[in-house]
Amino acid sequence: MKIMTIYAHPADTITNCGGTLARHADAGDEIVAVILTHGGRIHPNKYAEELRKENPDAAIAAAGIEEIAENKREELRRAAEIIGIDTVVTLDHDDVMVTVQPEMVEQVARLVAEHTPDVVICDYPHNTAVLSASHTLATMTAIAAIERAGMYLKNVDDQAEVDVQQIFLGGYPSFANDALSTYGQRNDLYVDITPVVGRKIAAMDCFESQGYAGLFARKLIESNNGEFGRAAGVNFAEAFVRYRPETHELLPLVPRGREDVLTRHVAYSQINVRDQFPLP
Repeated sequence: MKIMTIYAHPADTITNCGGTLARHADAGDEIVAVILTHGGRIHPNKYAEELRKENPDAAIAAAGIEEIAENKREELRRAAEIIGIDTVVTLDHDDVMVTVQPEMVEQVARLVAEHTPDVVICDYPHNTAVLSASHTLATMTAIAAIERAGMYLKNVDDQAEVDVQQIFLGGYPSFANDALSTYGQRNDLYVDITPVVGRKIAAMDCFESQGYAGLFARKLIESNNGEFGRAAGVNFAEAFVRYRPETHELLPLVPRGREDVLTRHVAYSQINVRDQFPLP
């Protein structure tokens, strides 16, 4: 399987689906991560906090946007190596995104055509809990690019059409019981990331400049992936909404559905993140 992630900022791929990607990397699948912006204006904690000091370090305080962006690219490269991502493509557009841009759509469509992913992962575009224009625009760009790649004509575009089989939208904090308040929308697929949760934490620890390393990484895993895990009946999970309906030859039933319901809540409460993965 070939997987492509399309996200707005350097850290988004890791925080949203790093565990899922690690499992697919272990299974031998090919992974390409596409980042639309340089991320220099988003969570520049290392630099902003230095400027607040009475006597700031001049080398840090004087950093320009390119230096900040390059540091984030390097953090992403280290994180990608831990997860097992094969290729990282940073398009380095400015973080100030106000609308879907045709040039960016075409740029991403060409990447889809080049790498021919079976599956694309991106943010849920209309997240009622986390309002972020850049995340929404990144996903709308991705969907438009996938549609564009599917309409390529070899004799017109010098590129044959590419068919992406499925799009998984992640990061939506909605469960079955919330569906009435979210117009029926909820996560409908979970990936058990328990076996690789340590790698996701280690990858998040790479993003020191934006304050993700250390306690934040462990808090996010415990609260977000822990709650998704509770809903899924495992210790830690990542949640997705399927963009397209799926067709099966028979009704699917995963092995986990046959497990003992009585003891499931005990089984998914076995890992203490802060004990097993201490601060770096």
